[in-house]
Amino acid sequence: MNSIAKSKKKPLTRYIPIDQLSTERAKQKLLRDAARPEEQRDHAFRKMIFSIPSGRVSTYGRVAAAAGYPRYHRAVARLLRTDPPDQLPWHRVLGAGGEIKLRGAAAHEQRARLKLEGVQFKGGRVDMEAFEHAFKPWEVYE
Repeated sequence: MNSIAKSKKKPLTRYIPIDQLSTERAKQKLLRDAARPEEQRDHAFRKMIFSIPSGRVSTYGRVAAAAGYPRYHRAVARLLRTDPPDQLPWHRVLGAGGEIKLRGAAAHEQRARLKLEGVQFKGGRVDMEAFEHAFKPWEVYE
């Protein structure tokens, strides 16, 4: 018998452990990038936010993804926090699941503005099934 037939091959089901350090570094880089203003990215976010019609809402994550920057939901939040008030329809952008992420008086104002536009709530969250805006990325928003 030859040596190949005698040796048993181990199955190729061994998995390679994920390099946790590299993963953590990538997350940190993403967070640093999102914390910095970037003109082209912010312009894309603004176009998406302006495209949300009255009486409709979206989330930070969906705005970022529709603008071509998935996983940059924190950059959307930074933009809304740093842009001059009432320059954007900031009240139409919510946290995941329709949750108002602001605190105190700002949260009450956001809820009041949405109610004035006819948006309805289920408890403390917006009824996303009925009021979420579906972005159409093939359309160009100006």
